[in-house]
Amino acid sequence: MDLQKQTAPAPAAELRASDADRDRIADILREALAEGRLTADEHAERVEGVLGAKTVGELEAFIRDLPAAHARRVTVSAPSRPTAGALPVDPDDNVVAVFSSAVRKGRWRPGRRIHAYAVFGSVEIDLSEALFEYQQVVIKAVSVFGSVEVRVPENVSLRGTGGGVLGSFEVDTLDAAEPDAPVVYLDGWAVLGSIEGRPRRGRLVADILDRVHRKVDRTVHRHLER
Repeated sequence: MDLQKQTAPAPAAELRASDADRDRIADILREALAEGRLTADEHAERVEGVLGAKTVGELEAFIRDLPAAHARRVTVSAPSRPTAGALPVDPDDNVVAVFSSAVRKGRWRPGRRIHAYAVFGSVEIDLSEALFEYQQVVIKAVSVFGSVEVRVPENVSLRGTGGGVLGSFEVDTLDAAEPDAPVVYLDGWAVLGSIEGRPRRGRLVADILDRVHRKVDRTVHRHLER
C-alpha cells in the first residue's frame, strides 16, 4: 500500500528571521561589546551582518562564541495581532543606512514602532510634520560609526533611554502640556557614533491644537450657558 509523503517541518535554523530576532541578536552583541568580549570593529562587522541575515541560523552564527548564546537561544517570533494600545513586537517601519543615508520627513504617518540602523551612514527621522495616528511612538536606534537624528514637534512629549560606547546619546526631554499629546520614546545605543533627539522649534502638531481649541470652546459655551 502506497503511503502518502508528508513534508517534514524545516529545521529552526532554516526558518526566516524576523526583525524581532535581529533585534535580540543586536542586544546580545551590544552587551558583549560593553563587557569587553568584542572590539568596536568586531561589533560593527557583526551588526552589519545581522542586518543582512535572512535565516535564524545565520543570526546564531554571530553569537555562537558568546556566553549569552548558550544562556538563551534565539526563538522565532510567531506572528500575532497586537491588542489595542499594545506596541507590536515587529517594527512598522525600518530605516536603514549602511554606507549611505536614509530620511523620513514631511507629511507621513509614523507607526507605533520604528527601527533605525545607521552603520557608517546617517538616518534622519523628522516627525515635525508627521500625522500621528497613535499616542505612543517608539523609535529603537542603533548607530555604529554613524548618526541617527530624530526631530519632533514642540508640543509632544519626548523621552530617551540609551547610551554610547565611545559615542554620544543625547535626548532633550520634553513634557507636553496637553495630556492627549503623542509621546515619542527614543531608545538607542551608539558605538563610535551618535544618536540625538531634539524638538524642532516652531513646529507644532496641528491636530493637538485643534483638540485644545475644541475643549476651550466647550468650556466657554458651558460658562456662557450658566
